[in-house]
Amino acid sequence: MAIRGSSSLAPSLFCAALLALGSSWLSGGAQAQAVAEPEGYRMQAFRAPVPETLKGAEVVATEQVMDLQVAGEVIFIDVLPRPPKPAKLADDVVWRPRKRNNIPGSVWLPNVGFGALNPQTEQYFQDNLDRLTKGDRSAPILIYCLADCWMSWNAARRALTYGYSKVYWYPEGTDGWTGFGGEVERSEPVPATE
Repeated sequence: MAIRGSSSLAPSLFCAALLALGSSWLSGGAQAQAVAEPEGYRMQAFRAPVPETLKGAEVVATEQVMDLQVAGEVIFIDVLPRPPKPAKLADDVVWRPRKRNNIPGSVWLPNVGFGALNPQTEQYFQDNLDRLTKGDRSAPILIYCLADCWMSWNAARRALTYGYSKVYWYPEGTDGWTGFGGEVERSEPVPATE
């Protein structure tokens, strides 16, 4: 069956174009670009691919995190956010916040990984870091959340700006931990002081 205005060369060109596109894809032309570190904090879309680096911090993979946990010399800090109780919740409605399981021995400091913190949350983070490290800004801390979660990147960066010099960032978070067979335990957030 002939197509009007076509030549016998058209199908060959079409096939060549498909072949070139396919080989480009197979060689990695369609792979995702690496995520660059932003100049400041990530301000939105917190569940997205994260950079492979955090200037000033040591980025650690799951096997390293397991070794650090066994050694027991690093303070593990989970920064997964926790939504507040809705202000207009009817009195007869029971509020049940989502449960959190995290790496055993961790301290949960929720909401400190947002791009911009209100003064109370900023103080909460600073006070708890100071309490956990006993004021020693060279004490090692490991900050995590979930995989592809900018909250941990932001919080680790923020700890660096507070002067903490031994910051580990674990970008795989509890997803990487449990995916590698690590146990988790129920956790409650450190309450904010009024």
